[in-house]
Amino acid sequence: MIEVESLNKTFKVSKRNAGVFAAVKSLFNPKYTTVRALEDVSFKIDEGEIVGYIGPNGAGKSTTIKIISGILVPDSGKCNILGLTPWKNRINHVKNIGVVFGQRSQLWWDVPVIDSFHLLKDIYKIPTKVFKDNLDLLTSTLDISSILTTPVRQLSLGQQMRCEIAASLLHNPKILFLDEPTIGLDAVSKIAVRNFIKNINKEKNVTVILTTHDMSDIEALADRIILIGKGRILLDGSLTELKNRFATHKTLTVDFKENTEDINIEGTTILSKSTERLTLSVDLDKIKASEVISSLSKELENIDLSVDSRPIEEIIVELYKEYQI
Repeated sequence: MIEVESLNKTFKVSKRNAGVFAAVKSLFNPKYTTVRALEDVSFKIDEGEIVGYIGPNGAGKSTTIKIISGILVPDSGKCNILGLTPWKNRINHVKNIGVVFGQRSQLWWDVPVIDSFHLLKDIYKIPTKVFKDNLDLLTSTLDISSILTTPVRQLSLGQQMRCEIAASLLHNPKILFLDEPTIGLDAVSKIAVRNFIKNINKEKNVTVILTTHDMSDIEALADRIILIGKGRILLDGSLTELKNRFATHKTLTVDFKENTEDINIEGTTILSKSTERLTLSVDLDKIKASEVISSLSKELENIDLSVDSRPIEEIIVELYKEYQI
């Protein structure tokens, strides 16, 4: 559905020192540095996939999204999305895509939300019945029925983001680009947005490309991740493969009846300890979690026990360190 081949993009960035003299000097003798935003970026995405496109700040995520959504033109490379080149066939291309930028709005600031929706209906030439059906579905699913007559500037950030997502889906796009869609949202709004994305992916087979720094979004939604760093694709694989690769430890927490004896199991490290609770880090290269549980059962009268995998945030940090980004 999406084929990206050898995309390259550079930007010229002006440089000058602080002060009035430096500002005047830069007018007559400006100095620039070249920043390589993308370097030979290539990947393919199939219909119906949810892909997490991740990387640190300045890695090239937003630049990629802007190119494949038709906003930017690359210096070189190819991009084929449903048989169209985004920056050459923009009018036809935008009919197939929906875009949500967490820090940019497509809604008109001073008018009610419903007016923005009707303007988008005219822009995309959405048939009246299709518009009404989609509007009913989106407003009920995203719980925005009560705020349709409210000007956008009076909405909370969570309400605004839900309206942005609805606006991007009114014209039945086949592909949805989400750039930081849950930025600044509270826990309830995040869960609502995540559930909605999963539902439209499942029910309408909408392909989703998600860029975010919130790794819980990636873990909740994406089956596949593409890691970009310094403008280059560094890793492309499933989230399960990534977890297995870096899941060298598990955290084991045991609640038990009062105990004052020392616990020492080879291959484990005590993270915290009290007379009624013990938390261990288990090195899976040295011992299995089941063996640790068996040993603890012999020494303690267990009340409750939980085994937790390494948090996804720690895995991503480890990945960044490995690739020195």
